[in-house]
Formats: sequence, C-alpha cells, structure tokens
Amino acid sequence: QLHFVESGGGLAQPGGSLRLSCAASGFNADFYAIGWFRQAPGKEREEVLCINSSNDITNYSDSVKGRFTISRDNAKNTVYLHMNSLEPEDTAVYYCAAKIYYCSAYIDRYDYWGQGTQVTVSA
Repeated sequence: QLHFVESGGGLAQPGGSLRLSCAASGFNADFYAIGWFRQAPGKEREEVLCINSSNDITNYSDSVKGRFTISRDNAKNTVYLHMNSLEPEDTAVYYCAAKIYYCSAYIDRYDYWGQGTQVTVSA
C-alpha cells in the first residue's frame, strides 16, 4: 500500500528554520514527482515546491522563493522541504503528495497524499 509519513513540523520562531521529511512507503518514489503543499486556516491548499523524477524543481509560490528549497534522497525514498527565514505567514499544515513523473500546477493531479504536519511560526 502506497503512503507517506511526514515529519519535522513544529513550532519555530520568525527567522528560524525547519526541515520537513516525506518518507514514501510501499513504492519507489524515484519515478514520481513529489510536491509539497500547505494549507493555512481558512485558505485553500496551495502548492509550494515540487521535484520531479529527474530532480528538476518547480517553484509554485513566490512567497517562498529564496527561502524554501526541496531535495530528495533516493536511497532513503524521502523528499525534504528545507524552510529558512520562516515568517508567521508560513504557518500552515504542510502536505506532501505524489504523481507519476512530472510536477503539475493542478493539485487534483496528485494521486497519493500524506497526512500533513503542522508548522507554526510564532515568537
């Protein structure tokens, strides 16, 4: 059964850093594009960053440009979201999701979703 285990969320201070992990289980994530998404209270879920099966990266959010990066460790079947210079506006539940091969700007194209991990940025 395909699923993800997300971890690394928590409370961070403004200007701080967190690293989220998305560990795939039940399938070889090498052939999948993995996207990170976030949903803040009262807002729609938005795509933040995605890394495809060729390790090309697409940034879907101007608000994280220069602060967040994405990487993958195929040996661990894991994708990471590296978040730096955190702002209170980054507070949200963060999800990872997968679709075969290529990233997409359309959230409904992603087939497999993690359970989400809460990130709270506050002094």
